[in-house]
Amino acid sequence: MKKTGRFYLWAIGLLFAFIACNNNADVKKEETAATPKYKEENVSYKLDTVTMEGYVVYDESTDKKRPAVLVVPEWWGLNDYPKMRAKQLAELGYIAFAVDIYGNGKTVDNPEDAGKMAGQFYMNPQMAKDRFDAALRKLREYKIVDTNNIAAIGYCFGGGLLLNSARLGERLAGVVSFHGGLNGTPPRKDLINTRILVCHGEADSFVPQAEVDKFKKQMDSIGADYVFKSYPNATHAFTNPAATEVGKKFKMGISYNAAADSASWNDMKAFFGLIFK
Repeated sequence: MKKTGRFYLWAIGLLFAFIACNNNADVKKEETAATPKYKEENVSYKLDTVTMEGYVVYDESTDKKRPAVLVVPEWWGLNDYPKMRAKQLAELGYIAFAVDIYGNGKTVDNPEDAGKMAGQFYMNPQMAKDRFDAALRKLREYKIVDTNNIAAIGYCFGGGLLLNSARLGERLAGVVSFHGGLNGTPPRKDLINTRILVCHGEADSFVPQAEVDKFKKQMDSIGADYVFKSYPNATHAFTNPAATEVGKKFKMGISYNAAADSASWNDMKAFFGLIFK
């Protein structure tokens, strides 16, 4: 009887061990299957004679269609910062496309050159929209893109560019401007086809209160679908961790604000939750 009892205890222990091992194996399989694998691609696309060098990132562990987000950079061009934001968007489950507005992957590292490069697009909003549309067409070529759910975010110069593109009739699920300029093409009710989120720093000396008031008045006058969020003590470029150092170097009124950065990113995520169906 003692031997029989020991045998049963041993058999039961072996059974539980077998079940546990199998369960662990199943968990590992599930973890492996659920582990994202992010693919980063440098992509070339053209508009007339201009070649642009964009950056795409997405989770290639699944071929499921997903919403897409374009990222339009600051006036420095397509440097590491918009690429970092694109990676963060991929981690949220989107396919992200960082846009080369200047062409040939051109970037600048000082305000004088940045002003010259950006100035031509401020003067010609339609040219900026055409460059953006070239990136949008390239993005649509990806089979994993849910073409009914495409949005765009932009920073400083890029934010202002997107607001202008929206005023010019850009068809997107939504656009988000982070510390972007608000002046530009007057809005028309028959042209605005996208929902808008503006993330603005209350201490932004580049976008004074008069500009904010004018923007709101114009948008309200046509019943535009927009949300305006403002963040206390946030200056221009408040989302960019490099802004404080750059501001000191060039004596510009820009600085990083971690609280406003976090709050505006969360506001963007909530906005996407509303516009993506």
